[in-house]
Amino acid sequence: MNKPVEVPVFLITGFLDSGKTSFLRQILEEEGFSEEARSLLITCEEGEEEYDEFRLAQLNISLTNVDDEESFNEEFLERCSSYYRPEFVFIEYNGMWKVQDFLDMKLPKGWFINQIITTVDGSTFEAYMNNMRSMMLDIFTSSEMVFFNRCSEDMPLNVFRRSIRAVNRRAQMVFDDENGDPIELPPEELPYNLNADVIEISDEDFGIWYLDAMEHPENYEDKTVAFTGRVFIGKNFPDGCFVPGRHAMTCCADDTTFLGYVCRSAYAPKLKAGQWVKVRAKVRFANVSVYRGEGPVLEAEHIEAAEPIEELVYFN
Repeated sequence: MNKPVEVPVFLITGFLDSGKTSFLRQILEEEGFSEEARSLLITCEEGEEEYDEFRLAQLNISLTNVDDEESFNEEFLERCSSYYRPEFVFIEYNGMWKVQDFLDMKLPKGWFINQIITTVDGSTFEAYMNNMRSMMLDIFTSSEMVFFNRCSEDMPLNVFRRSIRAVNRRAQMVFDDENGDPIELPPEELPYNLNADVIEISDEDFGIWYLDAMEHPENYEDKTVAFTGRVFIGKNFPDGCFVPGRHAMTCCADDTTFLGYVCRSAYAPKLKAGQWVKVRAKVRFANVSVYRGEGPVLEAEHIEAAEPIEELVYFN
């Protein structure tokens, strides 16, 4: 019995002129990513850059276009599957279309989403985040890679990185300059002393600490931290566990997410959800069910009541 053919789908999204076509041209035309296989490239908008159809044909890549959102549907993809019989599919997606709408589609038999990549023009990133934040974060939430191009070293690239990490801790990030050369981000200068006996996390630095502990666990293993947070107690939490954390703004003040790490304490059953506490705890790393894998676990040494903090956590 023949094994069903699996067809990996690569979805490349981002706003118009963010560099999607250039990114795909480099992969397909210059690097010959799918040279040994029959591939299909579906474009969903027209930008300034164009593909060399002769070169694509040489690489066994068929090109088709759909620029109407209603026409980009399950029936269209089924027709593409039957007509082109691709072994790889690349979709240059329209950045104004919701990625979730694509994720909700039933793909043709054998097709599966292999990777979602977002391209970003570094020179316009801040303007888009200020004016179209909700749409930008909707894209980043689903992305496995975010490719920043047209960057310069005088841009706040660490702030860019924190903005993505705040909504998608899994995303890999790549930064290129105006010439297409990679930029290696230097280690971020932290606003607190990692070598202190107790690392005091100020209220305004909670977001930086939260992201850095996630990205660089080696900096915090067996260290003691102290910070103020609000108590969250989940229904499926293990006995003696709670999460002291903060609400962070994602797309607007009305759309926030709660950030925090699991904390173990014999005092946990006496805490009430929503109350504010100051926690001093030793940082360990362990597999916890709520993480679905390994993550920071705080072993509380001291917990005391604290005054509420009104401000949201920001990442810029």
